[in-house]
Amino acid sequence: MKPVPDSNPSHENLKNDERITLNLLDVVGENSTITQRSLSAELGVALGLTNSYLKRCAKKGLIKVQQIPSNRYAYYLTPRGFAEKGRLTAEYLKQSFDFFRLARAQSVELLQSCNEKGWNRIALVGKSDLTEITILSAVELKIKLAGIIDAEAASSTSTYMDLPVVGKLAELNPLHVLLITDMRKPQETFDKAVQFFPRDQILTAPILGIVRDQAKYESENTSNLNYIK
Repeated sequence: MKPVPDSNPSHENLKNDERITLNLLDVVGENSTITQRSLSAELGVALGLTNSYLKRCAKKGLIKVQQIPSNRYAYYLTPRGFAEKGRLTAEYLKQSFDFFRLARAQSVELLQSCNEKGWNRIALVGKSDLTEITILSAVELKIKLAGIIDAEAASSTSTYMDLPVVGKLAELNPLHVLLITDMRKPQETFDKAVQFFPRDQILTAPILGIVRDQAKYESENTSNLNYIK
């Protein structure tokens, strides 16, 4: 299950502990004979942490552990485990929908403000779920976006939803607006962008929680800008 960030981008829509638990219950529910090493790869966490979560889930009565031939173990969801999986899934879906609704409303508002000011060269900075929502909002408003700036994504793909994905701003110039859509490190992305692009032409959705106070940046160095400049 792919987690979707909520209105606080510093964590995913479920707390990290709940997210790992939900993913573990999902995987075990689909494959009771999965090895701990494979489960670790599925969860994206260390083998030791996977073992810790398995023990915790077993102690809570969410899964039952049974030894099988070849000195291996099988993991089965208990009725309590199915109930907890259902609860966490419902919470995930609720928060995912809340995020989509809020992000869509805020992206529409930002894009409409660009349209009113005649800013028609708009680049999105960062590839994330918010990027997709903003692109869909732009299509609905019949606003053409210039592209996406994301050095990491540009190394693996040249387009995303029919928009060019580039590693540096210069590849899309001239631009009127940078719209921050990075959800991994939104504040850091904004901090770097204001060093070489007009602050009032860098737009940020409130959902990202970015602090725009100019005094915060007056004493900062201008290093580490190459990935986007």
